Amino acid sequence: QVQLVESGGGLVQAGGSLRLSCAASGRSFNTYAMGWFRQAPGKERESVAAINRRGGSPYYADSIKGRFTISRDNAKNTVYLQMNSLKPEDTAVYYCAASTDYTPVVVTRINYWGQGTQVTVSS
Repeated sequence: QVQLVESGGGLVQAGGSLRLSCAASGRSFNTYAMGWFRQAPGKERESVAAINRRGGSPYYADSIKGRFTISRDNAKNTVYLQMNSLKPEDTAVYYCAASTDYTPVVVTRINYWGQGTQVTVSS
């Protein structure tokens, strides 16, 4: 069992930055690839970024490429999402996810989810 707890969400103006963190506890963190997903009201949950077990091979959705950066610190059992140049369309609940997949981008293949953190970007 893996428990994931996100933090760092909030309200920010367009063009601003936020850094999300996801702290993991339980079974070995470095045996899981990690991802960030988001879900806006009335929309399906979508993959935003993902990173493999060792912190390599980052994946980014086209909508956030060049603005967001995913990273992980296996010594701290934590994965991060640095979000820059935020836009109103980035407003959503952001979820941390752990998966045994090499690159966790498919919702149905996620093993563990965090509870989510709200990100609101005002125009």
